[in-house]
Amino acid sequence: MTSESVPAELLEVRKKIDHLDKKLINLLAERFALTHQVGVLKATKELDAVDAEREAQKLAELTDLCKQHDLNPQLVTELFTKIMEEVVRNHNQLRDASL
Repeated sequence: MTSESVPAELLEVRKKIDHLDKKLINLLAERFALTHQVGVLKATKELDAVDAEREAQKLAELTDLCKQHDLNPQLVTELFTKIMEEVVRNHNQLRDASL
């Protein structure tokens, strides 16, 4: 599809999607900044990087939200599991750097 053949309505919707994608990235950056603070606290208090109970609780809450918004809970769980894995990796790096 060439840019000339793309309907104006489609271009407008794509523009909105692009805007939301930027918002999602900004929110993700904000989330990682906060989890960095958590990692620093965990490192100074010598706490484990992984909090399995918190992760399970969070995934359950997200699953409920998915149902409210007609979203695929499996997809959201996979996305947030990846995010949490990265958070734990970051927490471990903070802990290792403080040793």
